[in-house]
Amino acid sequence: MFLNELQPEEKVAFLELATLMANIDGKLSVFESSVLDKYQKEMGLENYKLKGLSMDEILKTFKSERSKYIVLTEIFQLIYADGVYHDREAEAVRLIKEHFGFAADEFADFKDWIEKIKELSMTKVETNKGPSPGN
Repeated sequence: MFLNELQPEEKVAFLELATLMANIDGKLSVFESSVLDKYQKEMGLENYKLKGLSMDEILKTFKSERSKYIVLTEIFQLIYADGVYHDREAEAVRLIKEHFGFAADEFADFKDWIEKIKELSMTKVETNKGPSPGN
């Protein structure tokens, strides 16, 4: 949604972070994989080869408040792609927020907002399916 606003080095760092987050629970769901593909296309990084950067290395890349908000917005969308908020994901989000200097409760409403967006996009997919052939 906002990834095009990131600087080139931030885009690479974000893709590394998103991949790390998608795999943090030990399973890459088809939903998370789809979101990662969308991120790569949106940022023009379809051919990017992951370097396996550490969380600390990645997070140092984001300097501006706007970049940090974009990162958390998109990471929440990725996390909720499979409909499950795992303990390891929650811990990683806590570390990201701490590193970025956000208050622990600053994103409680934000998390709800992301869930609403997900519900709306699911409703849109269902609505766009239309009647099946032969009906």
